Amino acid sequence: MIRVGTAGWSYPDWEGRVYPRSKPRGFQPLAFLSGYIDCIEINSSYYTVPRAEHAAHWAELVSGQEGFRFIAKLLRSFTHGARPEESGEWEVEMERWLAGLAPLRRRGLLAAVLVQFPATFQESPENVRHLGVLATLLGDVPRVLEVRHRSWFEPPALSEIAGLGYSLAHIDLPASWNHPPERFRPTGPIGYLRLHGRNEGSWFRSSAGRNERYDYLYSPPEIGELAYRADAIAAASDQTFVIANNHFEGQALANALELKWLFGGRRPVAAPPELVAAFPHLAPLTTTKPPGGLFEGKEEGRP
Repeated sequence: MIRVGTAGWSYPDWEGRVYPRSKPRGFQPLAFLSGYIDCIEINSSYYTVPRAEHAAHWAELVSGQEGFRFIAKLLRSFTHGARPEESGEWEVEMERWLAGLAPLRRRGLLAAVLVQFPATFQESPENVRHLGVLATLLGDVPRVLEVRHRSWFEPPALSEIAGLGYSLAHIDLPASWNHPPERFRPTGPIGYLRLHGRNEGSWFRSSAGRNERYDYLYSPPEIGELAYRADAIAAASDQTFVIANNHFEGQALANALELKWLFGGRRPVAAPPELVAAFPHLAPLTTTKPPGGLFEGKEEGRP
């Protein structure tokens, strides 16, 4: 099975393009979005320790969507901060972080933790040890590793990653000599493909903001190529996730629904009316789905 989703669900520029311009009382973005996609990455868990009451509410908001799953992005202090030997509080911090996600784990909704490192994180004995410390702290939680430097994709490093229990993510991003290859042998049971877009003009510009860097709409031929790639990943995996991170102005959801259309045998998929209006090329592939119970629920925690 291939689940398709987006990275995050709380973006101001999604208003009126993904979410309705006029919302009924009690509108819930997460509940609304879960009616159209199969999974979602939790972005806020990268910036702060999640709160268990928020996680419990997220679980309730998607309870009507059978098979829906979350992937939580690991707190950035573990991947973009001090090395393990320089931080004596990692064990306590990880316990707090995992406790915040416990409601999702108890209900079987947390598919994995995404451990994402920057492109400067290259293969080395010290960095392999870093991965080992995190693997120990995460315990039996399924984990997906995203590394963006090519040095991790040679046979010795792939064996080290597999030995530490990580499923190595495939990523699509602008081409560069030091970026990961398109294909490599799997290291774990989870297939994972993250779509960052191919906006070369902004990706390599240090002054570019987040929205600029991820401002990219995959063309239909590119979506076809990515679907073929995802099928190949799924053939070697127990379960596979495709996550669109080209979030600016709803482009991630537009491309996610195109992929769902292909994976579903080219049968029409449900889409928000605002999204189809913003991306007219979706009209032949989609059917607008009445929101129905998607608006129900109490105020949700910040995603």
